[in-house]
Amino acid sequence: MCSDFTKEVDKDNIALITWNCLDKSMNTMSEGGLKAFQKLVVEALSDDEIKGIIITSGKADFSGGMDLSTLEGLKRNSGPNPASKIFEYIMEGHRLLRIIELGKIDDTYKSKPVAFAGGGICAGIGTEIGLACHRRFFSGSKRSKIGLPEILVGLFPGLGGTTRVARMMGLMGASSVLLEGKLFAGDKAKSIGLVDEVVAEHELIQKAKNWILSASPEDLIKPWDQKGFKFPGGAPYHPGGFMSFVGASALVNGKTKGLYASAKALLSSIYEGALVDFESALKIEARWFTKVLMTDTCTNMARTLFLNKSALEKGKQRPPAVEETNLKQISVIGSGMMGSGIACASIMNGLEVLLIDQNIEAAEAGKAKIETLLNESVKRKKLSEEEKTKLLGNVKTFSSLEKISGSDLVIEAVFEDLELKHSLYKKIEPYLKKNAILASNTSTLPITKLSEALQDSTRFIGIHFFSPVEKMNLVEIIKSKQSNEKSLAVALDYVGLLKKTPIVVNDSRGFYANRCIIPYINEGLRMLSEGIEPALIENSAKHVGMPVGPLQLLDELSVSLALNVAKETKEALGNEYEETGTESILLEMSQKNRLGRKELAGFYEYDDKGRRLKLWEGLRNLNGVSKPANISTETVKNRLAYVQALEAARALEENILLSVEEGDVGGILGWGCLIWAGGPFSWLDHVGHENVVAECQKLFDQYGARFSPPKVIKELAGNGRKFYN
Repeated sequence: MCSDFTKEVDKDNIALITWNCLDKSMNTMSEGGLKAFQKLVVEALSDDEIKGIIITSGKADFSGGMDLSTLEGLKRNSGPNPASKIFEYIMEGHRLLRIIELGKIDDTYKSKPVAFAGGGICAGIGTEIGLACHRRFFSGSKRSKIGLPEILVGLFPGLGGTTRVARMMGLMGASSVLLEGKLFAGDKAKSIGLVDEVVAEHELIQKAKNWILSASPEDLIKPWDQKGFKFPGGAPYHPGGFMSFVGASALVNGKTKGLYASAKALLSSIYEGALVDFESALKIEARWFTKVLMTDTCTNMARTLFLNKSALEKGKQRPPAVEETNLKQISVIGSGMMGSGIACASIMNGLEVLLIDQNIEAAEAGKAKIETLLNESVKRKKLSEEEKTKLLGNVKTFSSLEKISGSDLVIEAVFEDLELKHSLYKKIEPYLKKNAILASNTSTLPITKLSEALQDSTRFIGIHFFSPVEKMNLVEIIKSKQSNEKSLAVALDYVGLLKKTPIVVNDSRGFYANRCIIPYINEGLRMLSEGIEPALIENSAKHVGMPVGPLQLLDELSVSLALNVAKETKEALGNEYEETGTESILLEMSQKNRLGRKELAGFYEYDDKGRRLKLWEGLRNLNGVSKPANISTETVKNRLAYVQALEAARALEENILLSVEEGDVGGILGWGCLIWAGGPFSWLDHVGHENVVAECQKLFDQYGARFSPPKVIKELAGNGRKFYN
C-alpha cells in the first residue's frame, strides 16, 4: 500500500490526513497515492466517532500537482484504448473529491466537515483538493502561493478545478485563475475566493480544528448543491452570460491563435458544464481533459516543461563523481545590465557577491541597478524594506581584481569584445584561488577561443544568462574543448542554487540558443527586404506559436547588438562568412537612430514610457526593401518555423547540442520556440519527418540552402522514426 498519505485522530476525534511523499521533495499525486488517499478519507467518514477531517501536508509545500509521469504511464500501458483507462482514473478522482465535498460516502451517512490546511506552494490537484473541502485555511507566509497552473504545461484543471472555479467566480472571474495559470499569494487568493481564511502557518491546524468543532450543517453545502443555484454572471444562454462566452471565445482564440488545444478544451468544458447539473459537468470536464491528454501536442508540452525540465533541474548532466559545491561567495566582474542582474539573482538566493568594475564609481552604479531591481520586489510585496537592506548588504563593490581571491566562482560579464576579455583574463588568473572556476557570460564568443588567454583553461567555462536575468530562467552552460568536470559541476550547482534551468552545450559560435535565434531574426529581415508586409511577418510568427515576431524581438535586443554580432562573426569566419542580405537594413536603421525599444524608436514606434505602439511606417521606404511582394501566409509561417527548427537539428547533428530534451527545453525557455508543440524537436516529430523533408525541398528550391534538411532529419524520414521514439 502506498504510504504517501497517513491518518491520525486527535483527542477531539478529528482525523488529520497528512500528505507526505517520502521519496520526493514535493508532494505529487500518483495512481497509488490516489488510492491511499481515498482509503483514508472513506475510513474517516465511515467512522461514527470522527467529527471531521483536516487535510494537510507533511512538507513545507502542500503540493506540486499531479505526477504527470503517472498519466504518461497510463497512456503507455493501457493497451489499444488508453483514453478509456485515463477517463476512468480521472473519474475515480472526481468521485473521491465529490465524497469530500459532500462530507459523506453516500446518503446513508451524515455529512462531516472537511477542512483544508495548507501553505507553501499549492498547485494543480493540491488546489483542487482544497476546492472540494468545506473550508480552506491557507498560510499567510510570503512564500505561500496557490493556483491552477496546468494550462502552462499544455493541460487544464481536470479534477474538478475547472468546474468548481467557474461556478465560484463565473466565466470572467475564472479566466485569470484558469487561463493564465497564475499562483496567488494568500491575501489575493482570499479576495478572489480560492481560500477562505489566511492565517499564520503555525495556526493552520488549530484554526481548522476550531472551525470543524463549530461548523453548522449549512457550512457543509456548496452553492452549486443548493436549490436554485445560478451560474455567476449568467450561463451561456443568459443575456449577460451569452456576451461573456462570446467574448471569451474571441479572446482565447486571439491569444492562442488556435494552437493550444488545452485552452479551447477548457473553454468548452466551462461552456458545456454551465448548461447541466454539477455531476454531469464533472463528467464533461473529465472527457475534455482526457481528449487533451491524448493529443500529441499536449504530450509534448508536458514532456518538455515537466519531465525534461525537471530532470535538467535535478542535475541530469552533472558529473556524478564531483563533490557537491558549497558556494558562499562569488565575484562578478562587470557591473553593467548583465553583471548587475547576475549579482542580484545571486544575492536573492543567499550568496555574497563581490561586484568589481574598472573604477569604484562604475561598481557603485551597478549596485544602484541592483537596488532598483530589489525596489521592484518591494513594490510587488515580495520583499520588505528590511529584507532589501539586508540583501544589499551582501553586495560589496570594488575596483581591484585582488578581491576575487576568496571566491570559488568568478563570473566575467564585460563587453562582448575578444581582445578586451583576453586582456582581462590575464589580469584575473594570478588572483584566482586554487580550484576556483572562471566563467564568462558571453552570449556569442566561442568559449574555447576565450580560454586561449589562460594558462589553465581546464577551469574555464561559459555560463550564459539570458536578458533580463531576473525574468529569464534558462541558463546555457558551455563547455570548451578543455573544460574539466569540476568546472561543469560548479556551474550546474550555481545555476541550481539560483533556481534556474540549465542546459549543457558544447562550444561553437552562438552556442545553441543564439545560433537558432539569429536565423529567425534574419528570416524576418529577409522577408522585409523582399517587400513582404511587416504586419504579415509579425502576425505569421505568432500564428506558428512564437511569443513575438522577429522584428519585435530585434527591437528588444537592439539593432546595435545585431550589428556587433554580425561584425564579430564576419571577422571570425573570414571567407566562410555567408552574407544574409540583411546588413543593409540594419545599417540604415542604425543611421536613422532607430536602434530599438531602449531608444524608443526601432522597427516599432514607442511612447515616452517605452510602450510599443505600432510598426514604424517608414519600414516600407527603406533603401533595402523591394516593392510589395505577393506571398501566401502559409509560406511566411513555414519559413519562420523551419528556419529555426532546422538550425536546432543542425546543432544536434554537430554535437553542439547534447540531447533533444535540452533542445526543446532550451528552445521554449530561451526564445519561446514553438511552445505549443513542446519545442523545435517535438514540433518536427509532430509535423512528421517525411513531411518536413518535402516542405524543405520546396523552400530550398525557392529560397536557398538554409532550408536544406540536415542529414539526421533525412535519416529519420527514411526509416519512419522520430527524435522521441
